[in-house]
Amino acid sequence: MSPPRRRLVGGLDLGGTKIQAVVLDGRRAVIGEARNPTATSGGPQDVILGLVSTMGAACSEAGVEFSDLAGVGVGSPGAVDTKRGVVTGARNLPGEGAPIRVAAGFKTLADVRAYVDNDVTVGVYAEYVLGAARRSKSLLGVWWGTGVGGGIVLHGERWDGRGAAAELGHVVVKIDGAECTCGRRGCMEAYAGRGAMEIRARRLHKRGQKTDLFKIMEKRGRTRLTSGVWARALEQGDELATELMERALGALGAGVASAVNLLDPETVVIGGGLGTRLGEPYVERIREAMMPHLFVDERPPRVALAELGDLGGAIGAALLVPPGTPGRKR
Repeated sequence: MSPPRRRLVGGLDLGGTKIQAVVLDGRRAVIGEARNPTATSGGPQDVILGLVSTMGAACSEAGVEFSDLAGVGVGSPGAVDTKRGVVTGARNLPGEGAPIRVAAGFKTLADVRAYVDNDVTVGVYAEYVLGAARRSKSLLGVWWGTGVGGGIVLHGERWDGRGAAAELGHVVVKIDGAECTCGRRGCMEAYAGRGAMEIRARRLHKRGQKTDLFKIMEKRGRTRLTSGVWARALEQGDELATELMERALGALGAGVASAVNLLDPETVVIGGGLGTRLGEPYVERIREAMMPHLFVDERPPRVALAELGDLGGAIGAALLVPPGTPGRKR
């Protein structure tokens, strides 16, 4: 039996630059959405105020009241205490990693129950329930962006391990290889993470290697090499961008294939900022880069592009609200 339309839940994707909110009805259809920039100063309370404000805007767009929501889910970077609804160590948010008491903040400011989990984990789960892997029994999610995050679904259940499963970015692809931003060496993220790629691009450019990456960045009014900057440079055939992308694809192929050899999932979904921006052509290139490293190469997993796009994280966060949580009376 399909859930009733009147049961409404909210979802929030909390990022370092933006907060995305959605309202889902009982059939898990998006009926309202809103996006606001994340606070750049202040502390944890400013983050919570931004979350509540953005959720309120999504409710207004849906034509409902905050009080109509059965609950709100939040996908967040950092270390998440799911039982207490507290986020720590998110240094890309105001407060420099200080505890953000999300559940308590929503209870105080909006009188609604909030549930919190890792942002990549909820985005991957949304692709399993509603997106590219909805017909699969098992899934490996690869979220390719500033870093390389991941998520695992086995037999319909998320696999979190002891709280740190699917750290795909830190699968070692080369012993004593490039230094990763985590301080270790040879991690996939040291080659394929957008942050590490930028560090290497700046270093090589400073040594005299020609590139238009930073001209494109400045023209677009950016201070970082965003996914859009990389995409434009690659379209123009920029030699340094192409060199670093080839290096990244090789690392992704080896690292993702190693995870596939361990888990043998039906489907691999590629998402994240770079993954979704570069799209299907680069999903195909990752698929090709995996093949030489697969142990059972005669039946590789399906490799697909994430379908839910920018709303995937917020939709996945909304799925954190337990199914048994009743909708409020209208």
